[in-house]
Amino acid sequence: QVQLVESGGGLAQPRGSLTLSCAASGYIFDMYSMGWYRQAPGKQRELVATISNDDITTYGDSVKGRFTISRDNAKNTVSLQMNSLKPEDTAVYYCYAEFLTASDYGETYKDDLWGQGTQVTVSS
Repeated sequence: QVQLVESGGGLAQPRGSLTLSCAASGYIFDMYSMGWYRQAPGKQRELVATISNDDITTYGDSVKGRFTISRDNAKNTVSLQMNSLKPEDTAVYYCYAEFLTASDYGETYKDDLWGQGTQVTVSS
């Protein structure tokens, strides 16, 4: 069974910085896309950033130039460096991963998973 464990959320001041991390563990034979999404109260979940297994990145328009996503393929981790934070960045941030795993019978298949979410609050 594959698990995603997030860390690094918390309270930051406007124009401050935070780093989120997400570690995947379990029966992972290959890791494909990893990323971060966020959901603010009363709003739909939105893309923050994704990174492919060959390091191609995409960013939501609202975070371009301020956030940087990176990954460590050897450790199956993805990180999000958030700079110049704004109050509108306040949300629950969710890690996301697509990967190749295997059933109990040894059959491999592609699957995806969301983390449990970590709260980021930007306030003075």
